[in-house]
Amino acid sequence: MIRKIVVLYKSKHGSTRKYAEWIAHELSADLFDAKKISVKELESYQTIIFGGFLYAGSISGVELLTANMDKIGGKHIIIFAVGCAPERKENLRHVLVKNFAANIRDKVALFYLRGAFNFEKLNLLDKLLIYILKTKIKHTKMEKLDEDSKGFLEVCEKPMDWTNRDSIKPLVDFVNKLK
Repeated sequence: MIRKIVVLYKSKHGSTRKYAEWIAHELSADLFDAKKISVKELESYQTIIFGGFLYAGSISGVELLTANMDKIGGKHIIIFAVGCAPERKENLRHVLVKNFAANIRDKVALFYLRGAFNFEKLNLLDKLLIYILKTKIKHTKMEKLDEDSKGFLEVCEKPMDWTNRDSIKPLVDFVNKLK
């Protein structure tokens, strides 16, 4: 039996899961943590939506799809990446190129959704990496810092949540237009 839509996600701190739940609800789709579904099960869907958090430009967990394109390549594949930075087209292009081989890029639709950041929820390694970056940025004169660096310093001091249910609308509209 072919089912219409499945939404998969890999979430570390909850933002990606939250978006996946909203998307699944809006599209009346099945919803799974990506760890709990097999490629064989994915073959029974027409549309596969995958969400993963960004870590150094890589979409966490997307290998489930990229490694199995031979089995699911004929499906509609929509990816949403969740990160903390404001959306910029050049960054989205970089994410597309970094995560998908040239022969796959035209087979996926990529969307970016802004998540949340809370330094206190990070694991020890991530805290160390953030601390190093924060220290490096703090040694730069404030007038020479770009807006992203200033924003980064701000979120290190105060948790931020940019998740917004309205931001899923372009993705939902895109899926609703598929045949």
